[in-house]
Amino acid sequence: MKKAGPVHVRVWEFGVKLNFEKEFEKIYGPRGGWVRIFRKAKGYRRTELLRDKETRGRFLTVDYWDSEKAYDAFRSQFAHEFTVLDRQCESLTEKEIFLGSFSISSHSHSIR
Repeated sequence: MKKAGPVHVRVWEFGVKLNFEKEFEKIYGPRGGWVRIFRKAKGYRRTELLRDKETRGRFLTVDYWDSEKAYDAFRSQFAHEFTVLDRQCESLTEKEIFLGSFSISSHSHSIR
């Protein structure tokens, strides 16, 4: 069972090159290379891949971690694998922007 407390969330925006969307979705999606690396780390929860319905080639990834400390430990422990996969994925995108790291309070509720 996951511990209570804030969840650490990291959000990235990608501009994917024309005709590379399907390949991008495979690598960044729920069974892709990024999630396979993340799952090796303690504290990884899940990743969401969002495709913009109005702007072709625009995607967001939203990665959920138990804490910022868990994410930092992952980056340290799996730095080589991270760098290798990141370089392999560069050919798929025109832009990659880190939008920020956020925390979700354990007391947050969904807006309905």
